[in-house]
Amino acid sequence: MASAFEYAPAPESRAVVDIAPSYGLFIDGEFAEAAEGKVFKTVSPSTEEVLAEVAQAGEADVDRAVKAARKAFQKWSALPGAERAKYLFRIARIIQERSRELAVLETLDNGKPIRETRDADLPLVAAHFFYYAGWADKLGHAGFGTEPKPLGVAGQVIPWNFPLLMLAWKIAPALATGNTVVLKPAETTPLSALFFADVCRQAGLPRGVVNIVPGYGDAGAALVGHPDVNKVAFTGSTAVGKEIARTVAGTRKKLTLELGGKGANIVFDDAPIDQAVEGIVSGIFFNQGQVCCAGSRLLVQESVHDELLDSLKRRLGTLRLGDPLDKNTDIGAINSAEQLARITALAERGEAEGAERWSPACELPASGYWFAPTLFTNVSQAHTIARDEIFGPVLSVLTFRTPDEAVAKANNTPYGLSAGIWTEKGSRILAVANKLRAGVVWSNTFNKFDPTSPFGGYKESGFGREGGRHGLEAYLDV
Repeated sequence: MASAFEYAPAPESRAVVDIAPSYGLFIDGEFAEAAEGKVFKTVSPSTEEVLAEVAQAGEADVDRAVKAARKAFQKWSALPGAERAKYLFRIARIIQERSRELAVLETLDNGKPIRETRDADLPLVAAHFFYYAGWADKLGHAGFGTEPKPLGVAGQVIPWNFPLLMLAWKIAPALATGNTVVLKPAETTPLSALFFADVCRQAGLPRGVVNIVPGYGDAGAALVGHPDVNKVAFTGSTAVGKEIARTVAGTRKKLTLELGGKGANIVFDDAPIDQAVEGIVSGIFFNQGQVCCAGSRLLVQESVHDELLDSLKRRLGTLRLGDPLDKNTDIGAINSAEQLARITALAERGEAEGAERWSPACELPASGYWFAPTLFTNVSQAHTIARDEIFGPVLSVLTFRTPDEAVAKANNTPYGLSAGIWTEKGSRILAVANKLRAGVVWSNTFNKFDPTSPFGGYKESGFGREGGRHGLEAYLDV
C-alpha cells in the first residue's frame, strides 16, 4: 500500500517584517519614551525569543495621551464625515497593501498560525475600516437622530487573542463617528498596534486622533478612570470587566464590555456529520481556542453521539500542530506561559473530576508554549470544565435527547456570547435560536464574522454591540 502524502514545510518568510529592537509609546503623532523610563519585553510564544523592547506606559503617559486626544478632538469632530471617511479608506488600503507584513508580525507576536492571520484576521481588519469609512458621512441615516454627535475621547483596552482585529473593531467606529482614541493593547501583543500607529502616520491622520499606550493593568486602569475620557470600550475577561464597570459607575462615561464566553455548539441527529465536525473544529481549535466566542461546549443528540465522536477524533488526528509561520500549521502556540498554566490546570481538574480526556498523537515542540488539541467526554454540567472559560484548545462533550433539553443545557451558564446550531431543518434553527440567550447564534457554521453584523453578549459576557450599524451607537451621544 502506497504511503500517504506528507506535507513538506511551507514557511512564510520573516524577512517581510522589520521589527525594531525597541518601540516607544505613540502619543500626539510621535513615538516617545515612557515618563518613568520603564520598558518591557514582548516574546514570541512559539520560540520564547524576545522580539522587541516596548515602552511601558504609566499614569502620566496615559494623561499625556488623553490630553493629546482631547486637543485633536476639536478639529477631528468638526471635519465633515466625508473628510473623515477619506482617512479611514486610506488606512484600510494601507492595511491591505501591508497585509502580508502585518500577518507575519501578528503570528510572531501572538503565536497563531499564519494561515489564520493571513486569511481571517487581516482581511477582516481592512474590511472593518472600509465598512465604517462608508458610514462616516451617513450618520444621520443610522437611526440615531438626524445629527448625532460624537462623545469625545474614547479609552479602549483590547486583549491579546486578536490584537489587530480588536483594534479595528474599536478604532474604526470611533473615528468614523468623530471621536478621538487612546488605545491600550495587551502587554503580550503590543507590536501590531504600534505598527498600526505607523499606518496612521502613513495615512496622514492628524496628530493626536489615535494614541497607543502599551502597558500593564495599571495603564488600563488609569485610562478607564481618567476623568477626561468620555467612552470606555473593553474586550477581555469577565473579572476585569466587572472591575471596569465599578470604576465607571456614577460617572457619565459610556461603557461597552465584550467579555468571556462558554459557547454551546448544538448538533442534532439530522445534521450533516462531516460538515458539523468541520464547524466543531473551527469553533474550538481556531486560534488554539483562545476565542471568547469559542464553541467550547459540544452538545450532541444521543443517537448520533458515537458516530460524531468517531468522526471528530479522526479529524483531530489530521490537525497539524507546530511552527505558526508554516502555512500547513493548524494549531499554533498558546499566547503566554501564564495562559498555558491556566489551560493545563483546568484540564487536569477535568480529569480529577472524572471526565475522560483524549488527545490525538501529537508531538509538542521543545521550546515555546504548546497544548495539544484535547476533548473531554463523560462531562456533566457540574464539571468545572463545562462551566469555566478555559480559553484554550479544550472541548467538553455533553449529550441531550430533546431540543428543550439542548436549550436548557446551552443556557445553563453565566455567559451568553455565542452558540451554534447544526440541523437540516430551518424551522428547528429558528425555534432553537430564539430560545438561546446568546448574542450571536450561528446556523450550520461557526466563527463567521462580518463587519456589517453586530457582535456582543448577554449576562456575564458583557453588554453593547460592536460591528454593524449597532456598533456606531456606543460612540454617539444618543
